[in-house]
Amino acid sequence: MLNKFMFLLTYGLKKKFKSKAFIITNIILLVLLIAIANINNIIGFFGGDFTEETNIYVINNSDYEVEDLFVNNFSITNDLLDIEFDQNIEFVDKSYDEMLKSIEDSRNILIVFDNHDENFISAKVVSVGYIDTILYQVMYQALNTTKYNVALSNSDVNPEELARVSAPIDAKRVLLDENKKSEEETMNMIAGVIFPTVILPFYVLIIMLVQLIGGEINEEKQTRSMEVIISNVTPKVHFFSKILAANIFIITQTVLIFLYGVLGMKIKDLFGTTGVDLTGGVTSGLSSILDSIKSTGIMDKLAYIIPLGVVLMILSFLAYSLLAGVLASMTVSIEDYQQIQTPIMIICLLGYMLAFMAGSFEGSTFIKVLSYVPFISCLLSPALLMIGQIGIIDIVISIVVILVFNLIFMKYGMRIYKIGILNYSSDKLWRRIFKAVKTD
Repeated sequence: MLNKFMFLLTYGLKKKFKSKAFIITNIILLVLLIAIANINNIIGFFGGDFTEETNIYVINNSDYEVEDLFVNNFSITNDLLDIEFDQNIEFVDKSYDEMLKSIEDSRNILIVFDNHDENFISAKVVSVGYIDTILYQVMYQALNTTKYNVALSNSDVNPEELARVSAPIDAKRVLLDENKKSEEETMNMIAGVIFPTVILPFYVLIIMLVQLIGGEINEEKQTRSMEVIISNVTPKVHFFSKILAANIFIITQTVLIFLYGVLGMKIKDLFGTTGVDLTGGVTSGLSSILDSIKSTGIMDKLAYIIPLGVVLMILSFLAYSLLAGVLASMTVSIEDYQQIQTPIMIICLLGYMLAFMAGSFEGSTFIKVLSYVPFISCLLSPALLMIGQIGIIDIVISIVVILVFNLIFMKYGMRIYKIGILNYSSDKLWRRIFKAVKTD
């Protein structure tokens, strides 16, 4: 029996990995992820102008010293965004009309400072064509800050007062509840943004897994190949070989996508960056978020959050696989299965949305109880554990509950699967399922 199980498992994996759809999809994913990581180099290779220097000419017709202020503010804004522009800022002592002839090149920009009756200074930005959106925002912020600096320095405020006005506020967080910590509050805010992104791949994997198992079983039933398979192996062997093959395939595909992304970044590092690094802002943003997470002390918890989360996720994959396989066995067409998988998708989506809003349910007994519920716990429990709303005991309870659920569902699910796998009845779908459950 083991040989037959391994044969079906091997056959199922070969069928998936050697299919044209798998090969073509992975080639597209590989090319796409490498292209995204190296988009600026690709644009430059096909004639993009990232390598050309942008000349920013500045005319100061105002009565104020703005040269050093503007250059300094431009540099500060650039550093905050962590984007390097290849630009040259030059203050010129020429008239506006004279400089218009110098900016005929699309890479040249002219900025003119003038006096303003109410706001001290005004500025005009002149170019032949459109200016890069990010570069324009940097210039606009630098201009705005320059105007602010000029206004402060030329108002009736002494230098000490000016320094006090410009200094950032000293804001201290005070929590009256002694059991609360400001770090946990920060963690709740971060978790509301980061954790949904982290668990999104698991959410997508579950959907892919459900569709894959149901689609294969339906295909075998429609082509009548199921009758040939079941005449040689038991339904139990067929069922579990199908589930294991689907899980291995999904996990392998996830690992491949991750490796494609790593390869894209390695190629980017190998060839360097041409001009503006369009992915640098994302990398910098992730680094800042990671630093914020470290400051909350959550990194110490990952030593047990990750292993417990992985165990819970694997058991949940099994639960979704069992449910998808059993329900698919009772269907006779893709349309039937699409109808029956809708509740599964809704349950999965509910778990994802609850994890997304986990920080809003502090102290709620209801959300704690939901973290024990199979199909939802895999997405919700790790989120609650990370932000401290449940403890290790709670997630262990979630693991035990889903483990017991899987064992019970295997027993009664196999009863349905044995009857449904060769059932081509036209009776109502749910009636067939309930009839199969009652059958010994």
